[in-house]
Amino acid sequence: MAKDNPLGPERRQYIRIDSVFPVLLSILSLDEKTVIAGCLQGFTRDIGKGGICITVNNFTHELAQRLQAGQAKLALDIEMPLTAKPVKAVAAIAWVRGVPACPNRYFIGLRYEKINAKANQRLIRYAKIKNIFPRAAITLIIVLSLAVALGTFVNIKMIQGNKALVENLVTIIQDSSVAKMKIKVISKEKEDLKIKISTLESRIQAVEEEKNMSAQLRERMIEEEKTISARKISELNTMAVELAKQKEALQEQMIALQNRENVISEDLLHLDKQRVEVEKANLDKMYQWLKVHQNPRTGLIASFEGDKDIAGMAFIYDQALVAQAYANFSDFQRAQKMLNFFARRAKRHGGLFYNAYYAADGSPAEYVVHSGPNIWLGIAALQYTQKSQDRQYMSLAQGIAEQIMKLQAQDPEGGIRGGPEIKWYSTEHNLDAYAFFNMLFKLTGNSKYSEAAQKTLTWIQQYSYGKSDLPMNRGKGDATIATDTYAWAVASIGPEKLEALGMNPDRIIEFAEQNCSVQAPLRHADGKVVTLKGFDFAAQRNVARGGVISSEWTAQMVISYKIMADYYFKQGMIAKARSYLGKADECLLSLSHMIITSPSPSGQGANCLPYSNQEFVDTGHGWFTPKGKCTGSVAGTTYTLFAFYDYNPLELAD
Repeated sequence: MAKDNPLGPERRQYIRIDSVFPVLLSILSLDEKTVIAGCLQGFTRDIGKGGICITVNNFTHELAQRLQAGQAKLALDIEMPLTAKPVKAVAAIAWVRGVPACPNRYFIGLRYEKINAKANQRLIRYAKIKNIFPRAAITLIIVLSLAVALGTFVNIKMIQGNKALVENLVTIIQDSSVAKMKIKVISKEKEDLKIKISTLESRIQAVEEEKNMSAQLRERMIEEEKTISARKISELNTMAVELAKQKEALQEQMIALQNRENVISEDLLHLDKQRVEVEKANLDKMYQWLKVHQNPRTGLIASFEGDKDIAGMAFIYDQALVAQAYANFSDFQRAQKMLNFFARRAKRHGGLFYNAYYAADGSPAEYVVHSGPNIWLGIAALQYTQKSQDRQYMSLAQGIAEQIMKLQAQDPEGGIRGGPEIKWYSTEHNLDAYAFFNMLFKLTGNSKYSEAAQKTLTWIQQYSYGKSDLPMNRGKGDATIATDTYAWAVASIGPEKLEALGMNPDRIIEFAEQNCSVQAPLRHADGKVVTLKGFDFAAQRNVARGGVISSEWTAQMVISYKIMADYYFKQGMIAKARSYLGKADECLLSLSHMIITSPSPSGQGANCLPYSNQEFVDTGHGWFTPKGKCTGSVAGTTYTLFAFYDYNPLELAD
C-alpha cells in the first residue's frame, strides 16, 4: 500500500529489495542542530533510490509520536556488507507504524534529504546484484542477520557485564568510604578518651600528693588537728577510689572502641582486596578502549568518539596522555608507534607540532601551535624513556625543549608564552615546562635544563601565585579561576617545594574546593539518578550554565589529593593524610558513576569516560565540551586511569 511506501506513488521508478543491514540512528531537530536522541540501532527493511524503510526495536512511544508529528529528522549510518565505510544520510519522516505484537517495535518510512550520490549508487548497485542473484542474496542476508543478531547478543552481554562491574566498583568504594569514616570517628573518640584518661591521671596524682602531704602534717599536729587531718585523708581516699573507678570505666570504653576499630579494619581490609580486583577489571576495560582505538597506520588515537564535528581529530595533548598510559602498562610497542609518528612523520611549524592531526592519515587538523601541548608531548617521550630505558625519543623531547627555551629567552623575566605566534602567558604551560625541564635535567644531567626550570619557577612565583584570596592566576595578568592550574601546581611543583617557596599547598587545594567543587545529578540509562561530586572547569558562580563535572579535571584533583596525603603521611600527620584520601575516594566514586560503554562498533564492550557530565556546554575557558551524551573522551578516560593507579604524569618517578 502507498501509505507503507516512503516513496508514495513514485515507487515504480526505483529498484526495491528486502534487505537487512544494521543502521545506527540519531534523532535530530528539524534544523539539524540538536541531537534529540543518539546511539539507536535499527535494521533496513526496504531500500529505494529516494528513501528507505527501517525497523527499530526498543523505541519509546514518546519518540514515535514526535516522529509522527513531523518534529524531527533522522541521521543514518547504514552499514553495508563488504564495505569499510557506512553510507551516511539525513532523511525526513514519511510515516511511522507500530507493530501491535511488539509494543516497542516500529517501522519507519524515510525520504532522503541528504545522501552522497556515490554512496546511494552503492546501495542501488547492491539492489541490482541481489535481483540478479536472489538466492545468493537471501542466503547472504540470512547470514548477515544472524551475525547482527549474534553481535547484538554478544554486545548486550558485554554491556551488561560492564554495567555489573561498574556497579560493583561503585558499591565497594561506597562501603570502603563508610568504613573509613567509621574508623575516623572511632579515632576521634579514642583521642577524646585519651585526653580524659590523662586528665584523670593528673587528678589522681594530685590527690595522692595531697594525701602524702596531709599524712606528714598529721605527725606534727595536736590531737584535734589530727582528727581533722584524718577526715581530710579519708575524703581524699574516697576521691581517689572514685577517680580510679572513672579511669577504669574510660579504659574499658577505650578497649571497646579498639575492638570496634579492629572489626571495621578487618572489613576494610577485605573491601580493599575486593576493590583491587574490581578496579582492575574496570580499568582493564578502559585501557582496552585506548588500545583498540589506536590507528594502525599512524599510531594516533582520535580524541573523541561520538562528536561528528571533531571526528577523527587527534589532539597532541591527548596523544601525550595515551603514550604515557601505554608506557605505564609496559605496552612499549604501542607507545613507540605513536611517538614514531611525531619523531618521523608529523608536519611541524617552526620546530613545534600543530595542536591536532587526523588520526587516519596524520595530516594537520588544526593549524595552531601552542606551547603546552608540545611540552606534554616532550613529557610523554621522557616518561617512555624512564620506563623502557629506551632513549631513541630523547632527541624528540630535547628538540621540543630547544624551541620552548627559545621562547623563554625572548622574555626577560623567563616566562613562556602560549606559543611562537601568541602573546598571552599561561600558568598551566609554565607549570608543564617546570616539570618538563626538571625531567630533562634528571635524565641528562645538563645544567641548562635546571636553569630553565628555575627561571620558569621564578616566573610562576611572580605572576601565577597571588594573594591568599586567589592563590593561583590562570596566567600573566589573568585572574580567571581554572581548576587544572590548582591541581597541576601541586602535581608539578610538589607540596614540599611549595611550602619552601611560601606557596601554601593546602590553601591552593582549599581554594579549588571552595570555588570549583560542584555537585551535579547524573541519570543512568535505567532511570536511576545519582549525585556526583567533582570539579568544574571554572568557578561555578561565574558560568551561567550551572555546575558541570569534568572527568579529566576531577581526576587531576584526585592525583593532587593523593600527593597531599602522601606528604602528610611522611610527616606523621595521619589524620590530615586520611582526610585527603577520603576526598580522593569521594571523587573516584563519582568518576566510577560516569563510566560509559563505548558507542562505536570497534570499541563495543570496552569502558570509557565522557569529557564531562554535560554535552556541548561552555567550559569558561574559550571552548565547549563535545557534543553527544555517549561521547568517549581520551583525556577523561586516560586521566581517570592515572587517578586510580596513583600515577602523576608531571613527575618522573624512579
